[in-house]
Amino acid sequence: MIPEHIKNRKGARSLKDLNSEVIEYLNKGLIETRNLMEWLATDQLALLKLVLKDLGKESWYIDFETAVNAQKKPTANSNTKVIGQTLGLLTRDKSIFDTLKAHTSDLVRCWACWAESTHHDDISDLISAMKPYVSDKHFGVREVVIFASKDRMIEDLDSSIDILSKWTKDKDENIRRFTVESLRPIGVWTKKIPDFQKSPEKGIPLLEPLKSDTSKYVRDSVGNWLNDASKSQPDWVKSICNKWEKESSTKETAYIIKKGLRTINK
Repeated sequence: MIPEHIKNRKGARSLKDLNSEVIEYLNKGLIETRNLMEWLATDQLALLKLVLKDLGKESWYIDFETAVNAQKKPTANSNTKVIGQTLGLLTRDKSIFDTLKAHTSDLVRCWACWAESTHHDDISDLISAMKPYVSDKHFGVREVVIFASKDRMIEDLDSSIDILSKWTKDKDENIRRFTVESLRPIGVWTKKIPDFQKSPEKGIPLLEPLKSDTSKYVRDSVGNWLNDASKSQPDWVKSICNKWEKESSTKETAYIIKKGLRTINK
């Protein structure tokens, strides 16, 4: 049983404020990270050892350790990626991935996401395989799936838009949000999309269905997408916002317009 003070904790604001008891639970994979500080503090190799033991795959550990230590400048983010990609090289066993997808630790689910992303060359297959991670309850997993898929979606942008446009009607706000957030023209810590920077109108099939979305999580992404586009195509963004303002008088659309025009209106 996880103690109530651990379950009900607030994420520490700095590494020095982290409770050693919390770190112990994180390293054992018994709880999810609450914020970036907890994610940074987790010893991923220590956690990995326990996960591999549970899978009966302790012999794999040396491959992971070698890959992680081979990095010139390892970070928590790069360790997650390297562990995941190494896992992808070691196995395609569905039963293993089913186990990892259901793991309590969000970091373990992130590894599984990276691993499975390496198994699909076809963009349709890749996006389909990523969907369980897109709808994950943890914000960290939902961000990692963007890192694991965005570059290849850019390579086949038209197909990606066509596939994701169908997700804009999904009941799950996490899935609707992904359709826009994963293909932001600039984004955060991800590759820019030159096609959208030059011709943002190509993104309309993703944006239009969400211009008055009920979820703030989704609206933030739509507004941020437009703000990204405004850095290179401000006139287009202004025209879309004017069009939406006339077509939709909802407070949700007004929120998106304000967010989308924030750089233009500085």
